[in-house]
Amino acid sequence: MVTANQFLNRYEPYRKPWEIGFWIVYFLINAMANSLTVIQDVQRAGLAVASWEAIVWESSSALGALILIWPIVYLTRRFPLQWHGFERLVLIHLLGSVGYAIAHVVLMVAFREAAYAWMGGNYSFGHWPSELVYEYLKDARSYAGLVLMIEGYRFVLRRLRGEARWPDPAGPEFEPVNELPERFLVKMLGREFLVAADRIEFVSAAGNYVNLHVAGRDYPLRSTMKSVLTKLDQDLFQRVHRSYAIQLEQLVEIRPGEHGDASLVLRNGNVLPCSKGYRSVLKERLQNSTT
Repeated sequence: MVTANQFLNRYEPYRKPWEIGFWIVYFLINAMANSLTVIQDVQRAGLAVASWEAIVWESSSALGALILIWPIVYLTRRFPLQWHGFERLVLIHLLGSVGYAIAHVVLMVAFREAAYAWMGGNYSFGHWPSELVYEYLKDARSYAGLVLMIEGYRFVLRRLRGEARWPDPAGPEFEPVNELPERFLVKMLGREFLVAADRIEFVSAAGNYVNLHVAGRDYPLRSTMKSVLTKLDQDLFQRVHRSYAIQLEQLVEIRPGEHGDASLVLRNGNVLPCSKGYRSVLKERLQNSTT
């Protein structure tokens, strides 16, 4: 039987292509199923609609939704679902659903007009204001369903990976107030265990979470980059970008960029960005450490 750790170790290297493949297959299946349904409906109603038209209608809608899934992925990463600030999230996703519906209609109509022109026909969307309202009522539900799918997927991944937190002040593992925490707690599949803070290779910001990267694993910590850095040993860690901080011992190479920035190569093979402002601070610190 494959354990959660084994599954994640096998899945992580192929995660991005699997995610892309999932959405392609998902919308392809939707387009095929909806096309067959529409073809049957128009035949039963005795409407003068060719089968290719039904296929174009549903395929154009699915292709537009496939293109727009990436902005939704970004938006949910930037503003993940949580109870804190829920009213603000409702407003953000309400506006997101409006933008999604408008963009979806524009893409869908453009694809249909191109397909009809290629087939020697002419496509008419109808009266735009009323049609937009009609399409929004459908697209808003689709948008909500996609957001829930994405958030549910991330929730499962976080549970399998393990979600981190700093030791509680009341817990037996709590460090003295005048010292930095030497460990953090990881909760995975109902179990909790301690991981040494000095094993963190680098830290990356992801919305309302900060990922602690340890030995090839990512542990999401609900915090901000600024807050995390106050809890890490400043002699070991250095911020190198708005979204990244590294443990200096993990740095093996600095590759200069064209505009004063740089790429940082770590011992584990990860290549991270270093912005221009932080590069000068990093360079000065490395020079001081060698003198």
